Amino acid sequence: MQEYIVSARKYRPATFDSVVGQQSLTTTLKNAIHSGKLAHAYLFCGPRGVGKTTCARIFAKTINCLSPQTDGESCGQCESCKSFDEGRSMNIHELDAASNNSVEDIRELIKQVQIPPQTGRYKVFIIDEVHMLSTQAFNAFLKTLEEPPHYVIFIMATTEKHKILPTILSRCQVYDFSRITVDRIVGHLQQVAQKEGYTADEAALHLIAEKADGGMRDALSIFDQMAAFSGGNISYETVCQNLNALSTEYYFQLVDNFIENKVEPCMLLLDEIIKKGYDPGNFIAGLASHMRQLLVARDETTQPLLECSRQMRERYIQQAAKCNLQFIYRAIKLANNCDQAYRQSHNKRLQVEICLIQCAQITLEGDDEPGAGRSPIRILKPIFKARIHHDPVSRPNVSAPVLKSRPIAAHTRRETRTDTIPQPAQDSHRLPKVTTFKYGRLGPSIHKEEKIQETDESTSEVRELAKPFSEDDVIRNWNMMINEMPKERKAMAIRMRNMPPVKVNGNCYQITASNGQIAQYLNNMKESILATMRQGLRNDTFDLQVRVAEINEIRQKISKPGLYKQLLASNHGIEELSKMLQLELI
Repeated sequence: MQEYIVSARKYRPATFDSVVGQQSLTTTLKNAIHSGKLAHAYLFCGPRGVGKTTCARIFAKTINCLSPQTDGESCGQCESCKSFDEGRSMNIHELDAASNNSVEDIRELIKQVQIPPQTGRYKVFIIDEVHMLSTQAFNAFLKTLEEPPHYVIFIMATTEKHKILPTILSRCQVYDFSRITVDRIVGHLQQVAQKEGYTADEAALHLIAEKADGGMRDALSIFDQMAAFSGGNISYETVCQNLNALSTEYYFQLVDNFIENKVEPCMLLLDEIIKKGYDPGNFIAGLASHMRQLLVARDETTQPLLECSRQMRERYIQQAAKCNLQFIYRAIKLANNCDQAYRQSHNKRLQVEICLIQCAQITLEGDDEPGAGRSPIRILKPIFKARIHHDPVSRPNVSAPVLKSRPIAAHTRRETRTDTIPQPAQDSHRLPKVTTFKYGRLGPSIHKEEKIQETDESTSEVRELAKPFSEDDVIRNWNMMINEMPKERKAMAIRMRNMPPVKVNGNCYQITASNGQIAQYLNNMKESILATMRQGLRNDTFDLQVRVAEINEIRQKISKPGLYKQLLASNHGIEELSKMLQLELI
C-alpha cells in the first residue's frame, strides 16, 4: 500500500510560479535572484498557511541552483536542486525558533555560520516562528545578523511581526504576505480535486475556502477531511454537515418569510435549526452576513464583492431584487444589535426570536410601533417641556395636523384666511399647534397644540394669543421654565435663575449675561425660550433681549481676608470669639 501524504505536503509549491496568491512577492524575489542583488537577511511576515516557509525554501533552493533559468526559477536538475528535493542538502539549515529559543541555541547557530558551504554558493539559515526567540537570544543574534559572512543568508518567518524587536526589523528586508482570496483558493482546490480524481461542487469548495480564512494549508486540510468522509464526492451538504456550518438555504427561506411578514414560519425554522445542534449566536451572525450579501448583490458595481459560486451569486441577485434598501438596512441593524446583545442575554433564544419577529414586521405598512421592527416616528423632546393651561370650559379632543415651524402669528393669520387656503370642515374649531425648537443638532420637534372651545375661531385665537400679562407673570413663567429644563442644561439653568427678565418697554423684556459667551449661548437658545414663554403667557407679542453686563455691573469676588474684615466691621465680638477659641484664618 502506497504511503499517504496529505495534500498540504503533497502539493506544496516547488517553484515561485506555483505559489498561489503571492505574485507580487514572488516576482520581487525572482528579479532579485536574476539580477544578483541579494540581501543578507529577509523577514517573511503574514498569517498562517499563506506560503512564508514555502517561499523561503524555494528561495534557498533557487539561489544555490548551479544553472538557474533566465526567469529566476531553479532548474530542478542540477546536483544542488536534487539534494534539496531529497532533503540531504548541507547548505540549507532550518531552525524552529518555537522550540530552540534560548541563547545557547543561537550561539550554536552562530558557530555553524562560520563554516563556509562545501557545494553551492550560499549557506541559507531558515528560522521559522522567529518571534518566539527570547529577548536575550535576539540580542545575541544582532551582531551576526547585521554583518554575517558574504556566503550566509538568513530567512526568518513569523506570524506576529509586532513581537519582533525593532533592531531586528531594521537589519532585514521585510516582505508582508497577504491572505489568499477565496477565488484563488477555490481554483487551487479544483486543480487538486482533478489530480486526485475527486468530484467537488463549486459551492462546497467556496465554503471550504471561506472556513480557511485566507490560509491555503487550512483549506487543503479541510479538503482532505471532506474527501475522506465523502469518499471523493464532495458536496455542499457534506461540507455543511462536517463543518457544522448552516446551509444558506435557511437564510433564503427566512428572508422570503420576512418579505411576506410571516412570523410563524420564522419561529419554526429557528426551532429546527436549534434542534440540529446549531448555535443561535452563529445563526444570527450568519443572518447578518446574508443580509450584507443581499445589499452587495443589489448593485452591479458591488456584485464583484460577492465571494460565492456562480449559482449562489444568481440566487443572491434574484432575492436582492425583491428587497428594498430600507428593508435590508433595517434587517442588518436588527441582526447586528441582536448579535451584540446575545452575549449578555440570559434568555438567548428569546433574544433571537425577538429579532426574527422584528425583521418579519419591517415591511408592514402603517406599523410604527417599536416592537414591529420599524423605527418609531422619533419626536425629539424640546429643550423645555410644554405647559398646557386648560380653560374651565371643556374642549373637544380633536387631533391636529402636523404644521411646519413658523411664528405663531403667521399661522394664525394664514389659517383665518379661508379664501386663500381652504380648510377642512372638521378643523374650523382648532388652533394651530405651538412649535418649539430644541437647541442643538437634533433639530425641531413639534408638540400637540392647544384646543379651544367650539366658539368663534378668530375671537378665541386673538384672546389666546394676546392675553395681557404682568411682570409677576413673566417672573413666574421664567422660573417654571427653568425648573423644567433638562439635566444636561443644569449649569445654564442655574445662571438663568440669577438673571431674571427686566421690563424694558411694553411687552419687551431684557436679561443681562455676565459675559459674551453666556450671551451667545442664550441667543442660540432664544427661539426656544421665546416659544416656551409665549406659550405660558398666552401672548405672542412677548419679546426678550439679551445684553452683556458692563464691567462696573459685575460684582468683584471678595477674598477670604476681605470678607473677614467686613464681618469684623459689622460685629466686633467675632474677633474676641476667635481669640478665645484660638482660631486661625486659612
